[in-house]
Amino acid sequence: LQEQDIRDIYTKYYQNNKFIRLLPPQSFPQTRWVKSSNFADINFSIDQRTRRVIVLGAIDNLIKGAAGQAVQNMNLMFDFDEDEGLKFFANL
Repeated sequence: LQEQDIRDIYTKYYQNNKFIRLLPPQSFPQTRWVKSSNFADINFSIDQRTRRVIVLGAIDNLIKGAAGQAVQNMNLMFDFDEDEGLKFFANL
């Protein structure tokens, strides 16, 4: 697989997820970009020597952690919008 093939797979898999952001090529997740938000920023690179895909991600564990999961699950259980109460933007 080539880098674009992997990017296409990630893009298709996460296309309907409101909180997963696949970053542009050569841009790697920073904790400050997700601080105080429910976002998970992800990206990858390919180690040319080993031909392994290295996946990197960043979350704010206070929001994307257990508390945020509880709110997101409650929203789904009660047919609220999945992002209700979770529409926070990172403090950049």
